Amino acid sequence: MNSRQGSKNKEPDRNLRLSVGTVKELWTKTYNPEGKPDWSHILPYYHPNIVFRDSIQRIEGIDEFEKMCNRLTNRCSRLVMDIHNIAQENDIIVMEWTMTMVFRRLPNTSIQGCSRLMLGEDGRIIEQRDYYDLWGDIFDRVPVIRAIYRKFMKVFFG
Repeated sequence: MNSRQGSKNKEPDRNLRLSVGTVKELWTKTYNPEGKPDWSHILPYYHPNIVFRDSIQRIEGIDEFEKMCNRLTNRCSRLVMDIHNIAQENDIIVMEWTMTMVFRRLPNTSIQGCSRLMLGEDGRIIEQRDYYDLWGDIFDRVPVIRAIYRKFMKVFFG
């Protein structure tokens, strides 16, 4: 598949090394406000052995990562990501974001989170860890459930 040719190369193009500027540019292009995400330009920046983790799943390998991206895309009529802050130290890039999922029949849902990208020796993303409170962001939109959820979280975790 053309969108992943760069990620399958044993000797990646040296221009694929990510920085704060390229991450912000690529993620802004991927999650566009006009429609569904287009992953084709960003997948070459992921290492074939990418390990992705979030509060729901652990994905290993570029093929499984691409399938996960496609599942997310298929669930929504539109996805928008706003990057608020981004920083890099050595081979770690961290960004704070809000992702808004627009569904066909359900209300829009915004999730606030943070991603930690670890770059491999070749400059591509070898590990991505996304942190967010999926249930808190969803439950905060439902008045009765919001109060119960927040009380539960305070009693057991806060």
